[in-house]
Amino acid sequence: MSDSNFHAIAPLTGDALSQRAAAIRDEVAKAFIGQPEVLDQILIALLAGGHVLLEGVPGLGKTLLVRALAQALELNYARVQFTPDLMPSDVSGHAVYDPKSESFKIRRGPVFTHLLLADEINRAPAKTQSALLEVMQEGQVTIEGKAFALEPPFMALATQNPVEQEGTYPLPEAQLDRFLLKVLIDYPGLADEKRMVDAITTGRTAGDFDLSKVNRVAAAADVIGMQRGVAAVTVDEQVIDYAVRIAAATRKWPGIALGAGPRGSIALVRAARAQAVLSGRDFVVPDDVREVARPALRHRISLSPELQIEGQDADDVLQALLAKVEAPRK
Repeated sequence: MSDSNFHAIAPLTGDALSQRAAAIRDEVAKAFIGQPEVLDQILIALLAGGHVLLEGVPGLGKTLLVRALAQALELNYARVQFTPDLMPSDVSGHAVYDPKSESFKIRRGPVFTHLLLADEINRAPAKTQSALLEVMQEGQVTIEGKAFALEPPFMALATQNPVEQEGTYPLPEAQLDRFLLKVLIDYPGLADEKRMVDAITTGRTAGDFDLSKVNRVAAAADVIGMQRGVAAVTVDEQVIDYAVRIAAATRKWPGIALGAGPRGSIALVRAARAQAVLSGRDFVVPDDVREVARPALRHRISLSPELQIEGQDADDVLQALLAKVEAPRK
């Protein structure tokens, strides 16, 4: 997509925006059965132009969810399996010497795509994890001192297994902060699991969903138009104040050793705009902020050892905090 075409894309607003978002959700749900809140949070990150950290034990459909999203969106998709021996150049790309021309040529890495699945990101060392920092924040990759811009839209979806810690490298706080949302995937309910098993095993020998049933309902230009429409959703000053007070409360809440920074406040407002669109509104209400608070903040706070010993997690603390921070009444 050329720069002129990119800047010419108009925002998608009103009912057209909500209907397009609903169409994407319906198509992805054909493959990713159950857990609608997880799917909604992925769509929120997409509409807000953010990145997602997906956490769950193996076999819960994290990779399937990303593949189904790529299928529904008609976007370029790349997957990188992070391993301890993966090098930064394996992700971003590198310069290769061409003997014929006696010059170096740039070989672009898998990060040059629209949807990037960084599978088991915590299995690679920090130097490889950091290869994503620049592209997640600035939408560009620097190779041999030269910056290469990625074609929008770009979204990184990283997965990690919270149970198996052997041979893993915890993500540094600076990188965690780059993710708009941290989405937790749990086991499906019995009814959903039954539907899933029936869909996979009936008349098929494969062990995965047939993604050909997922129809393409949006192209790159459509996604950019949706993101611009979401950015234009009205947010009252009192709602912005509410989001900032929630983030600020994490910095002095008992049991939170490290609170959310200003990027947490920004994430709350960005995600709340997208939540409003999924709810069919063109304005944000306090409930939208509350709805996205846990996925937007759970990875931005660190609990004290005392609370961890008691078995509390970030969601427990955030739930108590949200109950105490007064919401605007108008």
